[in-house]
Amino acid sequence: MQKLKNEIKKLKVKNFIILFAAGIINAVGITMFLAPVHLYDSGFSGTSMLLWQVTPDNFSLSLFLILLNVPFFIYGYHKQGLAFTVYSVFAVCSYSAASYIFTYVIPYDFAAASPFAGRDLLLCAIFGGIISGIGSGLTIRCGGAIDGVEVMAVIFSKKIGITVGTFVMIYNVVLYAVVGIILQSFILPLYSVIAYAAAIKVVDFIVEGLDKAKAAMVITSRPDEISAALSETFGYGVTHIPAKGYYKNSRQTVIYFAVNRFQIAKMKNIIEEYDPDAFVTITEVSEFMGSNIKIRKKSMN
Repeated sequence: MQKLKNEIKKLKVKNFIILFAAGIINAVGITMFLAPVHLYDSGFSGTSMLLWQVTPDNFSLSLFLILLNVPFFIYGYHKQGLAFTVYSVFAVCSYSAASYIFTYVIPYDFAAASPFAGRDLLLCAIFGGIISGIGSGLTIRCGGAIDGVEVMAVIFSKKIGITVGTFVMIYNVVLYAVVGIILQSFILPLYSVIAYAAAIKVVDFIVEGLDKAKAAMVITSRPDEISAALSETFGYGVTHIPAKGYYKNSRQTVIYFAVNRFQIAKMKNIIEEYDPDAFVTITEVSEFMGSNIKIRKKSMN
C-alpha cells in the first residue's frame, strides 16, 4: 500500500497537461493527414485505422483505439509501473476523444481530403508522420506511451526469443502487408512506411533532442594536464577512473568528459596537444541525469 502511495505521488499535473496536448496533436496527424487519403499509422494506431475502415460506420476509430491499447497498458502494469500505465491510458483516452471530436463533431468532412494537403499522398504521409511523431514523442518524454504495441512487445518478445524492437518491426511489416492484401495494392502501404519513417525521426528528436551530448573517454598517462586544460576551456569538472594497461602493465587513467557536438574538435585539439598517444573514444549520450560541476574561473574568486 505504501509503495502504491509513493508511486501516486510521483504523478505530475504538468505531465497530464502535456499528455492531453500530445493526444490532440496525434489525433490531428491521423485524422487530418493520414486517414483522409487512407494512409496508415504504425502499431495499434494503424490497426485501429484499418479496423475503422473495414467495419460498419457505427464502429469508430476512437473505439478501436481504446479497445486495442488500454487492455495492454493495464495488463502490463506489473512490468511498467503505475506512472507509466496511468500516463499511457490518459494519453490514449485524450487521443481517442480528440479523434472522435475531429471526425464526428467538427462540421468539416475530413474524409474527403486533408484540409491542409488535399489528396497529395506524399505531403500527407510526411506531415502526418511528423505531427503524429510529435504527439508520440511528447508522450514518451512524460513517461508514457500512446501505442500499446510496445507494451505487447515487452510482454511477448522474450517468450518468442526476439528483441522488443524486432517485435515492433515485425508487427508493422505484417500490418502493412495485410493492408496491401486487403486493398489489393501496395501503393498506400508504401506511402504509410514513409509516414512511419518520418514519425520515428521526430520521436527521436523529441525524446533525445537535436543537439545530442557526446561522452568522451580518454585513456592517457597525462591525466592532470589534460583535465586542467579541459576544465579551463569548458568550465566543467572532469571524472578520473584508474586503469592499467594490459600489455605494458602500466598505470593509466581514464578521463570521462561530456561535451556537445560543437565542442568535439576543440576537445580533440587539447588532448592531442598534451598527449598525442592518448586513446580516445566518443559516443552519443541520449539523456543526462544530474549535472556537471561548474568550475569557477580564478578571476571570479
